[in-house]
Amino acid sequence: MTMNQSDTLTIAGRDYTSRLLVGTGKYKDFDETRQAIDTSGAQIVTVAIRRTNIGQNAGEPNLLDYLPPSQFTILPNTAGCYTAEDAVRTLRLARELLDGHKLVKLEVLGNKDNLFPNMPETLDAARTLVKEGFDVMVYCTDDPIQCQMLEDIGCVAIMPLASLIGSGMGILNPWNLRLVIDQAKVPVLVDAGVGTASDAAIAMELGCDAILMNTAIAGARDPILMASAMRMAVEAGRAAFLAGRVPRKFYSADPSSPAEGLIQSRA
Repeated sequence: MTMNQSDTLTIAGRDYTSRLLVGTGKYKDFDETRQAIDTSGAQIVTVAIRRTNIGQNAGEPNLLDYLPPSQFTILPNTAGCYTAEDAVRTLRLARELLDGHKLVKLEVLGNKDNLFPNMPETLDAARTLVKEGFDVMVYCTDDPIQCQMLEDIGCVAIMPLASLIGSGMGILNPWNLRLVIDQAKVPVLVDAGVGTASDAAIAMELGCDAILMNTAIAGARDPILMASAMRMAVEAGRAAFLAGRVPRKFYSADPSSPAEGLIQSRA
């Protein structure tokens, strides 16, 4: 049995073999979007409801014609929302457009320049959405206390940022991320800031359950090739985490080959 068959990601009671979730924005067209997602192996794709047509704009190209819900789990998100009220309204619309779909990604932003999450509004929106029966995956800070609050509210996945959305800066605070991972009883996904394959591998080696990314793939010089690289990086990082790295030993060494039984040289 391969690792992918035996080591599944479970979100809201559904199992997935891929631990890479991808966005659908910033590609040159829907054809490139589909090709990149196929190459990435992603099974969950996130869609900004306020920016992408999934049926709300009649007569315009519909993303769902390229990424049908029969083949992918569509994860509507609230990108562009700055209040709890706007986020809740957006996801209610998404549920109508997707025939009662419950799995959503909540993000409430606090600043148009850095897109950092507004946590008071995020917590308010999460409470409302969970009460209304949504399965909420939530973009948030890497504050372990607020992450625990979101889990206690009933969110099905916690998604702390590694660094600012679209920055490509990688994981700036691995210590906080480990605190979040160690205390969580729901999946923890790095969301935002991954820039290249090594960032993805490091996140998975730390123990993240999965990674969500968009700009790192769509903004690459060759998005299709980067999608392939990210797929391999996530798989390699997960395998390394499961295998368990050797402990770091400062100021000492341990030879790879045993010292006993060495052939002795003659004087």
